Amino acid sequence: MNPDKRTDVLKRLAFIEGHLQGVRRMVEQDKYCVDVLKQTYAVRRAIEKMEGLMLDNHLHTCVIDGITSGRQDEVMGELVELYELAGR
Repeated sequence: MNPDKRTDVLKRLAFIEGHLQGVRRMVEQDKYCVDVLKQTYAVRRAIEKMEGLMLDNHLHTCVIDGITSGRQDEVMGELVELYELAGR
């Protein structure tokens, strides 16, 4: 993984972890359901942004390396698998 991307992904993961802990506290404190759900939606969006960074990095590094090293079928299979997982 590109070092700059790794740093960004790790920062986002730390934010997501903190946000999830906050959601847990809200549930433990019996906060209003709508307020909790708004926070879970924010967590989901943060995860999607982190996934986008990782995918961007993967496409610009691992995929190119795999194709140039003759592993086209394997790389394409992985991309199809990711696409199918994202659609679930």
